[in-house]
Amino acid sequence: MSKCFDVAVVGGGIVGCATARALRRVVPALNVGLLEKEERVGAHQSGHNSGVVHMGLYYKPGSLKAKLCLQGAHKAFDYFKQNNIPFRRCGKLVVAVDNSEVPRLHQLYENSVTNGVPDVRLVGPEEISRIEPNCRGVEAIHSPWTSIVDWGQVTGVYAAEFTANGGTILTGFPVDSISMRPWENEQFPLRIASKRCGGEVRARYLITCGGLHSDRLSVMTGGSEQPKIIPFRGEYLVLDRSYSELIKGNIYPVPAPGGATFLGVHFTPRMDGSIWLGPNAVLAAKREGYTHSDVDLSDVTETLCYPGFLRLVSRSLGQGVEELVSSFLTGRQVKKLQRYVPSLPKHAVRKGPAGVRAQAVWGDGSLVDDFVFDNGGAAFDDRVIHVRNAPSPGATSSLAIANHLVYKMRDQFHI
Repeated sequence: MSKCFDVAVVGGGIVGCATARALRRVVPALNVGLLEKEERVGAHQSGHNSGVVHMGLYYKPGSLKAKLCLQGAHKAFDYFKQNNIPFRRCGKLVVAVDNSEVPRLHQLYENSVTNGVPDVRLVGPEEISRIEPNCRGVEAIHSPWTSIVDWGQVTGVYAAEFTANGGTILTGFPVDSISMRPWENEQFPLRIASKRCGGEVRARYLITCGGLHSDRLSVMTGGSEQPKIIPFRGEYLVLDRSYSELIKGNIYPVPAPGGATFLGVHFTPRMDGSIWLGPNAVLAAKREGYTHSDVDLSDVTETLCYPGFLRLVSRSLGQGVEELVSSFLTGRQVKKLQRYVPSLPKHAVRKGPAGVRAQAVWGDGSLVDDFVFDNGGAAFDDRVIHVRNAPSPGATSSLAIANHLVYKMRDQFHI
């Protein structure tokens, strides 16, 4: 017999776990099920990220990212304290290393002020050196509230709270099809099936938080394939622990002009005391492709046949080649990092872990630069909400995104 839920949430990453938790808290009468294709929650983006609690510096004023990041950060700090989750407020410097970057830095600062980033300020070379003694730059933005945490641990706490409050988690349940079958079950018309486990789930309503597979889940309900997910692997370097004192907090670059594919290399302290450097951004040959040897020909074909990817490549070919070369030649990445910390020794840097970012791309080749939520095709409009794009600062924003989705569901579906 099929399991039946009032609301099924597909995707056990941090956004899915936060959303399932919020549904049980806001509407306790709902029977909520969380479906995860892996054997544990937080197995992909939620457990393979830099661990930064962002404060909303980078995002366009008025955007969902700007609004939900700051809301989410404040909610996250409260949640960490209430649940004894360790975190560290180590701050962030966004550093202009030469005068050509200063106008972009000032624009970023204006965005930060408009977005309400707390205690953000511009600092000169002497103050940069006081905050980060080994960092060099002509000017920087200082965000003292930027923090670090283990987002994988946070995801696990969300999931544990959800089940403690009566929620159900089904792991090892990769979704292969979503269909409307009211003639089979009028009360629970949505059928969510998995070939791997040979099972199905019935639901009244559905929220998908599929991360690297968000576009595919949308297509299953008659939604648009756009924006398409293009997987980019971010490969980190790790600083030898004997040199950890070189870095006190987060050091970030000024975003490149014209909207580069990713933010650029940066320095990130971790909760375990290590320092991560990077990442780069290399096209992955598999949606969960954490190494060069991870290849899925169907994923590769899907990427290469997407017009938006071809248009993105035509605009960013030089950057893409540089990222690929840097993937093999660690010294090239170290040179970029030494622009900010000249004393960084090459011999103290080694290859580290990698994550895969679900980069959403429109058909014209432009990158999706905000959170995107939509419904399915016509037959699913009053039953389904899809999270189509929630990369960084998705983890920071997770509690705010969850509330946004719950109230969106209540408004649209009147539950």
